[in-house]
Formats: sequence, structure tokens, C-alpha cells
Amino acid sequence: MNIIGRLTRDAVISTTSQDKEVVIFSVAINDSYRNKQGERIEQTVYFDCSYWISTKVASLLTKGTLVELIGRISPRAWVGNDGIPKAGLNFHTSQIKLHGGGTKSERLQAAVQTENDTIVRSEKADDFPF
Repeated sequence: MNIIGRLTRDAVISTTSQDKEVVIFSVAINDSYRNKQGERIEQTVYFDCSYWISTKVASLLTKGTLVELIGRISPRAWVGNDGIPKAGLNFHTSQIKLHGGGTKSERLQAAVQTENDTIVRSEKADDFPF
């Protein structure tokens, strides 16, 4: 699935209990539609995102940046400190593309491409045609 939105805060790097690093960030997507009465309804959907492939991209993912993400969505539910049930959407990102051009976009693509080249090479080494 693809989503395009703006980062709501700067990305942070988090370390799991198994010493794996993940880039955590949040994206907002604005949408609008007309209801049966013809009124324009605007809404914003927020996604909590994770990117496990490379932590190099974290410094380029800053608040307000327009990004296109490819990945999968998973729902999550929890009970808040106030005892009220809450729900959210997690987006497990497999590819990131910055929109707007400039050197920031080029640096992200270079960082991601370096990681992707390593992954593609290792997959091709085990991919025999027979």
C-alpha cells in the first residue's frame, strides 16, 4: 500500500529489547469528501510509522517533510492511562521517497539505495535459475 503525507514530528531511532534499531515517525494524511447533504468534510488520518531497514534516514525525516511510503498497515488497540480504550494505525514502511526535491531528497535516496543494493545483491546470490 502507498500513502503520501507529512511528518508530524522528527523521526527518532529506538532500540528494541533485542538490540535492533528502528526508525519511528508519524505521518498525517489530509482527505476531504462531500457527504449526502453536499457539505465538504475534511479529515486527517494519522499513522505511526516504523522503518527497520536503515537508521541512516532518520536525520532526513523531519517535521513537515512530504513523504511517500510503501508498506503495510496494521491496527493496534490499547487502554490509555485514563482507562479509556484507544486505537491507532501502524504503518510498517518498506520504502521511503521524499517529495519536493532538493539535496535532502537526494541524500535520502542515496542512503536508502545503499541499503537496498546490499539486500538485492544478497537475494540474487541465492536465486538460481534452475
